Amino acid sequence: MESIKVFAPATVANVACGFDIFGFAVDAPGDEVIVRKRNDNQIIITNITGEEGKLTYDVSKNAVTVPIIKYLQKLGVTQGFEIELHKKMPLGSGLGSSSASSVAGVFAANELLGKPLIAKELLPFSMEGERIACGSAHADNVAPALLGGFVVVRSYQPLDVFKVTTPDELYVTIVHPDIEVNTKDARHILRNEVSMKNTIAQMGNVAGMIAGLMQADYNLIASSMVDFIIEPVRAILIPEFWEVKNAALEAGALGCSISGAGPSIFAFSKGKETAEKVAIAMKNSFEKVGIHGDAYVSGINQQGPKVIG
Repeated sequence: MESIKVFAPATVANVACGFDIFGFAVDAPGDEVIVRKRNDNQIIITNITGEEGKLTYDVSKNAVTVPIIKYLQKLGVTQGFEIELHKKMPLGSGLGSSSASSVAGVFAANELLGKPLIAKELLPFSMEGERIACGSAHADNVAPALLGGFVVVRSYQPLDVFKVTTPDELYVTIVHPDIEVNTKDARHILRNEVSMKNTIAQMGNVAGMIAGLMQADYNLIASSMVDFIIEPVRAILIPEFWEVKNAALEAGALGCSISGAGPSIFAFSKGKETAEKVAIAMKNSFEKVGIHGDAYVSGINQQGPKVIG
């Protein structure tokens, strides 16, 4: 192949109790990239759409190209590429926008070179895109975007991630309000120390979430979706957060929390019909105070990136 078009999905990180260790992929939204081989060794970006001019064409500073450059350096390959990046979701949404770009780019390059590496081996390169985007090479968005499904980051030293099976009837509702939350600001306000009491409670919910997912125990999933550490602090950055969360729960959601650093809010439900009702309730709650936004309903995306052209 001389060119390829790839879609990589949005992701929800943290998933309430699992700060920086839980993440899962959704069907939509996501990013699309077109990567073409060149006859030289240059890596260039020829077009970026959907980001209102906010992203750079400098390949050393863009999350879609940095992973490709690191990947080629590791393989010792001098193949050049030209890249088009089509953003299909807003920046700073809390949905892993930079991760989708990073994954789509390096996945496409790997496909064009005949798949010398398996998907999991692309993870360290994808994480470098996160370092460029937000200053930290964390994996809770890039891992599910790359591998699909619900992913746990067990360790960074050494890097160790694994997937957890999820129930077929588990659906997610995501509402992205038309407001901005800067990821760096959302990290800056977090406390450096956590009480023993909250740590123990959080550990219990992390264990409960994993068991609930693997056993398809929706009651256990619901009771484990409590965040004692991050959500109470970051909620102040999202207007009407508690009202929207209550609306989701009243509409039948199993639980509701902040997606990544926000401002997107996600909710788990049993069944698509309930998830769609939850979407309406969450959007209506925002719109009561004049905040508009987009809503998405999806199962857990088990595939991750895919070739679409």
